[in-house]
Amino acid sequence: MELTQITPQFSVSPQVLAVQMAQLSASGVEVLICNRPDGEEADQPSFSEIAEAAKDAGLEAVYLPMQTPQDIPEGHIQKLKALLADNKRVHGYCRTGNRSSHLWQAAVA
Repeated sequence: MELTQITPQFSVSPQVLAVQMAQLSASGVEVLICNRPDGEEADQPSFSEIAEAAKDAGLEAVYLPMQTPQDIPEGHIQKLKALLADNKRVHGYCRTGNRSSHLWQAAVA
């Protein structure tokens, strides 16, 4: 899995797969954030598929889809701020990791 560690508490990656949830959990991740809307590409796994695998691996899965990194809903920013304030170890993903990185930047600004 191609993972970029932004801070010790927050990492991002391109699309994750259900089979990678145990690896994320073993690395200390507690919360998985999906910033990718369902159906963006025909072959992408659905959020429900990822969320089920995440739950089985002991991860909380949160769906905060974003169309572009420039259009971040305020509610998404507040949710990530709350998770970070609770000292949760969070991993965000989208198609490339870019939207997830922008969400983090907005949350810590």
